[in-house]
Amino acid sequence: MSASAAKKIFQKAKKPEQGGPPHKRRKLDRSQLSSGSPGAALVSSQDTSTSAFPRGNSTTVIDRELAVDFTTSETKNGESFATLRKMIFGRLEYTSAQKDPGKYLAIDCEMVGVGIDGEESSLARVSIVNYWGSVQLDEFVKQKERVADYRTKWSGIRPSDMVKAKQFEEVQKTVAALTKDRIIVGHAVHNDLKVLLLSHPGACIRDTQRLAAKHNVINSKRPALRNLVKQELDVVIQGGEHSSVTDARATMAVFRLHRKEWEKGFKPLPAPRAGASKKRKFDESSEPAEPTPPGGGRKGVSSGLSTIVKRTPQTRSKSTVKTASNNWWTTLGASGIAGKGSMKL
Repeated sequence: MSASAAKKIFQKAKKPEQGGPPHKRRKLDRSQLSSGSPGAALVSSQDTSTSAFPRGNSTTVIDRELAVDFTTSETKNGESFATLRKMIFGRLEYTSAQKDPGKYLAIDCEMVGVGIDGEESSLARVSIVNYWGSVQLDEFVKQKERVADYRTKWSGIRPSDMVKAKQFEEVQKTVAALTKDRIIVGHAVHNDLKVLLLSHPGACIRDTQRLAAKHNVINSKRPALRNLVKQELDVVIQGGEHSSVTDARATMAVFRLHRKEWEKGFKPLPAPRAGASKKRKFDESSEPAEPTPPGGGRKGVSSGLSTIVKRTPQTRSKSTVKTASNNWWTTLGASGIAGKGSMKL
């Protein structure tokens, strides 16, 4: 099909002549367009823009890694820019020791929209990396409500991700156990803890958004993570779909760059307690304990039953009891001792 014919197909309908019948728009017959014609190229570009977002790409396909310098020898505060950039994009290989959780853990979450028009946010993905960028946890969370908007353009979440998703309670329990007694690094990390319904000691939280503003790293009270990473590491992130793993690594990279300065405002964590218990241990081969004293309880400690007082009953005749009960007042002064409250005349 010629180019002129293709142009006629895509040409807008002209205004109807006065007094004449309105012109009908012709439907595009895709089968008539060959792959080599200009019309076919236009159709293919339209199909691409309206299709589902491909994994890891945005509507405008830009390879952000091509503009990153991974070979620079520049350093700052003892950290190599090349190493931190490789960590963000997952280009590092880790030793067995670097795969352990360690002291610092960076966390990031992705949300989907639920409720009316998808305005309410619901946790859909949680990612945690260690100090070296090694992934410690990356789980999708099953939704209890109908998802109105997956926000795929920004969150990167798709309906297919929910197939192998885990229950919220299971993910929450895993995150709580992993972050216990460790320092959490995050960007506006209070939002992540809020959707996880978790709390964490303030002394064990390093919020890069708050710390960057406090130390005047960037001219903003609430800097966005992408702006902070661009300024400090000259790396572009969140250009299209977000990845919670990439964002967590980028947060850790910014923290590592300023760790020495930022840690000065925090008290060192107390040393972990020894695993051995200080409770008394009993040995089966030891000598038997002393017999329990009368009344029970330990020796030297009264149980309230160790002292028993026995009284000997006194026998009285019936006549004595009867006599004593009659005219009892006559015996009050018989002993010669005045009773309490008595008066001698």
